[in-house]
Amino acid sequence: MYALVEIKGRQFRAEKGAVLQIDRVDAENGTALEFDTVLLVGGNGDVKVGAPYVKGAKVKTVVDSQIRDAKVLSYKVKRRKSFHKLIGHRQPYTLVRVEDVIG
Repeated sequence: MYALVEIKGRQFRAEKGAVLQIDRVDAENGTALEFDTVLLVGGNGDVKVGAPYVKGAKVKTVVDSQIRDAKVLSYKVKRRKSFHKLIGHRQPYTLVRVEDVIG
């Protein structure tokens, strides 16, 4: 069974045992999270589509770890002004493991 779940404005396909990389959530490792914004539930030849969400459907997850992505560098230049600026950014993410899909 799988589900299409919306987390912080982004959509993820969740299956039991899958690890999802979602935008950072303030939660300790091992904390259980439950998402009820399920857009679609499928599997076993049956598909339920929500309008906008499937009633009674949930995705249960557990926080695995907090990570940061690779550094992205942005370089700004203004011509003839002797202006150069280097900006670095590392996006924080949370890894969650899907424990169960209830639909």
